[in-house]
Order: sequence, then structure tokens, then C-alpha cells
Amino acid sequence: MDQSLTFDLDLIHRYDQAGPRYTSYPTALELHENFGEADYLRHIEQSNRLGGPLSLYFHIPFCDTVCYYCACNKIVTKNRAHAEPYLNDLCREIEMQGALFDRGRVVDQLHWGGGTPTFLSESQMRHLMVSTRRHFNLREDDEGQYSIEVDPRETDDRTIAVLRELGFNRISLGLQDFEPDVQKAVNRIQTEQETFAVLEAARNEGFRSTSIDLIYGLPLQTVESFSRTLEKILQVSPERFSVFNYAHLPQRFKTQRQIDDADIPNPEVKLAILQMVIQRLTEAGYVYIGMDHFAKPNDELAVAQREGKLYRNFQGYSTHSECDLIGLGVTSIGRVGDAYIQNVKDLDTYRRTIEQGRLPVFKGFELSRDDKLRRAVISGLICHFELEFIELEREFSIDFKTYFEQELIKLQKMAEDGLLTIDTDQILVRPAGRLLIRNICMVFDRYLTEKKQFSKVI
Repeated sequence: MDQSLTFDLDLIHRYDQAGPRYTSYPTALELHENFGEADYLRHIEQSNRLGGPLSLYFHIPFCDTVCYYCACNKIVTKNRAHAEPYLNDLCREIEMQGALFDRGRVVDQLHWGGGTPTFLSESQMRHLMVSTRRHFNLREDDEGQYSIEVDPRETDDRTIAVLRELGFNRISLGLQDFEPDVQKAVNRIQTEQETFAVLEAARNEGFRSTSIDLIYGLPLQTVESFSRTLEKILQVSPERFSVFNYAHLPQRFKTQRQIDDADIPNPEVKLAILQMVIQRLTEAGYVYIGMDHFAKPNDELAVAQREGKLYRNFQGYSTHSECDLIGLGVTSIGRVGDAYIQNVKDLDTYRRTIEQGRLPVFKGFELSRDDKLRRAVISGLICHFELEFIELEREFSIDFKTYFEQELIKLQKMAEDGLLTIDTDQILVRPAGRLLIRNICMVFDRYLTEKKQFSKVI
């Protein structure tokens, strides 16, 4: 497939609006508290009847210091002992959840996120993985996608060696920006030396994929300053980049109130930074996967996209659409069968629920037939930038153009603007429409309202 990308400033201005990132459909905003533990157990039973591989997500909420831009669910503390009771509760949840899923189901994907997973000590990380292997069928052949997010300020050669020994083979390094003024403004002081030392250690230990996370739109950033950061990283050539747009929502996220609004780049500067990033990464040989992600052409995500096998879930892009995702730990979200499930959001409630021997289900959502159809449409568009009608017609026994008559009418304006083409049997997103893929997907979202708060699409 054509994986090219066109930056059209006029189109971006015309379609400048807020919208979901579609790590799920329906989005996590639709999860409700009328969905409880009994509903989850029913979907696990249905999932076991179908079988298939599993994916595990572990939320480690602790951070040593607060980054002012962060909107994640986190607990900021310098006391490492605070992680111990949480780890005990998490291992108990692993035991409870593991007992519910057929032992023969192999874990093809595993991810530690946060927070800062490397907040844990070496012994704690070993304890967590031993518990996981005891209760789930982890792969032993290094063919699974076992990934972890690391903070280079909390990681050294020894940590990387331990992570590789535990089975991790993919790593994502948080950075955001190298400029001293920007780092000071967001309270994240991180040197080039410690960042690149972790990257080199990961390669030396045989990690199969390395990714660097950047954010554009942070205070005091300019095109020139962000270009300097990008050039330094390109010299070490990571397999992937995640370049996120900073969403400044201080009314929702208290830590963002530490940022001076006057220091935030205006929309024109943010767009200029994005345009520069696209140009430089394209010139360096990276392809645009979608939704802020770039990868080398031989990276498994780029290959999966060309082969029509790419998938998107709560952790981002993936190559294993057939996996049921089990969320473990406070606030984590899973997808099992035809349902989404989220755990409770605070440590005290999590601990009490675990101590009572109950699953810490906070809320969830059971997908209808229409939800599953629209999820397939949005997933196809956001992962592959194209949609073949006949495949959906066969799977859902519909006539696509009849079922989505109103949506296709709305897409006509986008087609006239050059974002996409609509043929007799498919929708094809054009290079100028790929940065605006969220706008296109929003046409098919029956839950979308103006009252819900989302980040800007660009």
C-alpha cells in the first residue's frame, strides 16, 4: 500500500477540531458503572469457549517526580516502599484473573505501562514477572511482543539487562524534548547521555524494537528548538517514533496548572513544528503509521500495515488483533470478547476490593452488533487508511451503502476536499487526509457529542 503523507495546511485549518483518538470504539467515555464483575465473568466464559491468545496490560502508577504536562493516572512519591503493598495486591489480582482464563491460552502480548514501571526495584520486577508466569501461559521463545515503557532517568544498564532476562523485547523511552528551557518548564530534566545510554543498552541486550516518545506543543518550544532535539535522536536511529500533540487541559489535569499558559506555542507554531517533524522523518526514511506514530519501513508495524494486519487498542498500534486484552492494576482497561472493562481508579478502593477476594471492576461496556460493525469500520480506516465494503458486508450481513447512507453523504464533503475517495466498493484515504483520519472516523461515531472533551485532532 501507499504509505505516503501530505501536509496540507489549508485542510488542517478547515478541519481543526477536537475528537477521540479511537484506541477503542466506543471510546472509554462510554464505559458505565452498571457493568460489574458478573458481566465480566460472563464475557470471560464466552471468550474461553472461543479460545485464542491473550494480551496482558499492567498499570504501574508510581513516578518519582511529576512532569507537568502529564495526564496519566499516576502517584508521585519518592518513597519506593509505597510500591510494595500495591505490588502484593497486583499479584493477587493476577492470581484471580489467571484462574478465570484457560491455561492453554498463550500470552502473545504483554505490556507494562504507567506511571513509570522502572520505579520498581529489580526484586519487585522479578516478583511481578514470576507471579505472571505462575498464573498465565507466557511464551518462552521470545516470539511474543513483550514491551515496557521506561524513564531513562530511572533506568541503567543493569535494569535493561534484567528486563531482557525477564522476557521483554520491545522498549519505549520517554523523552519529550532535550532543550533545557523546555525541560525546566515541564519539570523533566533529562540528559542526552542518560537517554542514549539506555537506548544503546537495549540494543546491546537484544531488544527487537526501540521507540522514542516526543511531545510537540510544550512550553517554550519553537520549530528551531524542536528540530535540534529531533536531529540528535535521528543520529541514533530508533525503530519507531511517537510524536504526540500536547493537549493543554489544566481544568481537567491539576499538574498542568504548573505550566504558564503564555509559554505555550500558538497553533501556528505547533503546526509548523509538526510539518517540520513530518518532513524530517520522511526524509530519514520513516513511514507514517498513523495517529502520531512513525516507523522504519521494515518495522513490524509498517509491515503489518502494508499487509492489512495492523490493529489498534488501548496501548496504541499492534499486530495482534486476535488477542483478548486483560487489564491488570488500578485504572487499567481491558477488552475481553465483546466487552471493555476498567478497574477501579484509586489505590484504597483497589486494595479493599482485592482483600475481599473480588475482581476490581469499576465499570465496563458491552458492545452491540452496531458497535462491533462501527468498530470494524473505524479500525480499518485508522489502521490501513482504506475500507473494503465487501468484507464488512460478508461479516455483518449488511449492504454497506444502505447501512451507512447518511455517513457516506457526510463524507462527500471530505471527498471534495481531497481527504478521501469513495468508490463503488471502498473508501480510500488519500495522503492529504491521513493526518485528519480522526475527523474521518468521527463520521461513523454514533456516540459523539460536542459536550465531550477531547484533544484537538492536530
